[in-house]
Amino acid sequence: MMTADKAAAEEAGRTDLSDLLRDRMAELGLSYRKAADATVDPQAPEAGPLYRRGTLENLLKNRVASAPSEAQCRALAAAFRLPLVAIQRAVGAQYQGYIAEHWNRSEKARVWIARIEEMDDADLDRLTRLADVALEDKPE
Repeated sequence: MMTADKAAAEEAGRTDLSDLLRDRMAELGLSYRKAADATVDPQAPEAGPLYRRGTLENLLKNRVASAPSEAQCRALAAAFRLPLVAIQRAVGAQYQGYIAEHWNRSEKARVWIARIEEMDDADLDRLTRLADVALEDKPE
């Protein structure tokens, strides 16, 4: 049986969260197990990891039917060392079809993209380079 969240994700054809986490996992050199072990909600660390290795792998491969909960979003942000807002917006884009954004590699800039599904990796790389160039003249 298909859930409403899964139907919305498939209808939109979006993989924003899956892509964000998979790319970040590669950047950090994490295995699925290490990443899953790090999915601890900073607001409730006593609960331990909120994802098991297999469930996290399914999330990164866009095989999860429901959107992560608020606590799971915080845990993913902590594990992947990303801003919580980046996780939340990627969840919104993938599961509810909201407009997507693309963060540059340093996570200091983001580009809002109305029709991201029409862009390929080369297009996204060009946007990342543009965001980096825009930041070069800005003091930190």
